[in-house]
Amino acid sequence: MKQTFCILIYLFATLNNAPAQTKHFSKADSLQAIMNRYTAAGIPGVSLAVYTEAEGWWAGAAGYAKTETKTPMSIRHLQYIQSVSKTYMAVVILKLYEEKRIQLDAPITRYLPRQYSRYIPEAEKVTVRMLLSHTSGVPEYQTHPRYISWELLHPTSIFPMEKAITFLEGEPMQFAAGSRYLYTNTNFLLLAMIADAITGDHAKYMSEKIFRPLQLQQTYYHHEPGYLHYANLPDCYWDALDCGRPANIMELQRTSVAATKGDDGIVCTPTDAVHFLKALMEGKLLHDTTLALMQHWVNDSKGQHRYGLGLAYYSLEGLTGYGHGGGGIGAGCILLYVPSKKTYLFLGCNLGVLVAGKLPEKADALKNEVLATLLMGQ
Repeated sequence: MKQTFCILIYLFATLNNAPAQTKHFSKADSLQAIMNRYTAAGIPGVSLAVYTEAEGWWAGAAGYAKTETKTPMSIRHLQYIQSVSKTYMAVVILKLYEEKRIQLDAPITRYLPRQYSRYIPEAEKVTVRMLLSHTSGVPEYQTHPRYISWELLHPTSIFPMEKAITFLEGEPMQFAAGSRYLYTNTNFLLLAMIADAITGDHAKYMSEKIFRPLQLQQTYYHHEPGYLHYANLPDCYWDALDCGRPANIMELQRTSVAATKGDDGIVCTPTDAVHFLKALMEGKLLHDTTLALMQHWVNDSKGQHRYGLGLAYYSLEGLTGYGHGGGGIGAGCILLYVPSKKTYLFLGCNLGVLVAGKLPEKADALKNEVLATLLMGQ
């Protein structure tokens, strides 16, 4: 009964919280044609939301939310936003910073309970800012053999993420803390655990500080009722054999995402994702000085801007974009803001892009075509 009630609430919200679309969005036909072409070529389903200052809102979808029943993907379907969740997690930490409950340059041992920090090599040298910018050097839990083994042997069981931290005991640092950039999921898992230690429940705090003020009624994380059991959550697919026939791995996707904290875990509609990034960039979530900290970019080994504090830096044919991408075993997406074009977009698909293959390559080509069509020549 409780789950049915949650589903009814969700359906009501989806019918009453979608932005009004521009009747004649100039690139609607072109964008829809691209999505149609790629879903016809094997990508199960695609959903896109766009906001431009010049034309307002547009959203579209193509393909299927469930291929077995030919259930069409719609703009009201939730999408797994995967690592885009890191930007939301960064906002949580920066809200705590603004509340003077955390210092960015303090060692994580000041906030992370000893029961966890004792497993992190050289934890006393790692700061909160280093976690946010992926410059900490801490080992990656997602590539640890013990973690991978557990995931493969228990594909439909929710892994206790605190246990992943114990796998890092005795592991060497990837590099000296603060010396360079390397994208590492452990950073944001640790940030979630730090936020839990400070607030008691980082997911509840996220809801109170982000979802509710922005009225993101179609955005869900661990604290939300009926988490990952929503009527409009599409099935997910993975072309495990790279044969062009992706298999339904809905339960594997769901349990994998349900286990994650900080580095993944949020599901939302495309328009809600755009609402979040738009509010962030317009200063509705953080003070201007704090938002500027998010955009203090660290460089990769080639000297190119790569990452701020929970924000990725994109260079797109001479254009600059801010946002984040996400990839999982059963989904892939990008959330992006391009200031010079005053354009926001979210593009998501229910196809696994974490492992390389022909269909993930098509998903990447789809993304590139959408970006080129939307941003070039405006």
